[in-house]
Amino acid sequence: MRKEISSGGVVVFCNTILLLKKYNGDWVLPKGRVEDNETLMEAAIREVCEEGNVKGEIIQYLGSINYYFRNNRNPRNKLINKTVHWYLMKTSRMNCSPQKKEGFIEARFVHIDRAISIAKYEDERKIIKRAINKINFD
Repeated sequence: MRKEISSGGVVVFCNTILLLKKYNGDWVLPKGRVEDNETLMEAAIREVCEEGNVKGEIIQYLGSINYYFRNNRNPRNKLINKTVHWYLMKTSRMNCSPQKKEGFIEARFVHIDRAISIAKYEDERKIIKRAINKINFD
């Protein structure tokens, strides 16, 4: 079994959170693999910038999630054990744009209440809720 380590961000602007829409219609948080000689924090900042074209500043660590999946692009279709480390981040601008070569068709700052309801995966909804509990959205 192959292991993957990724890092991502729950990026906040006022009372909104950055979400990315995939070609299949799923809304997700920005995240990606940690590269060689890169810290988890550096990877989270880079992925947010690459996938959503947003410059984020880390506020605090939110925790990690772990899951298993099969990559259909992998010729042997082996099971992959993936751990994603999440950071609460803030940004000073609402401008964003999707990284289309990674399969994203839209990037948008969504109101916190709506972000929870449209995020595709339950583990990401839990991370969004954790982020909301950590920051004052007044």
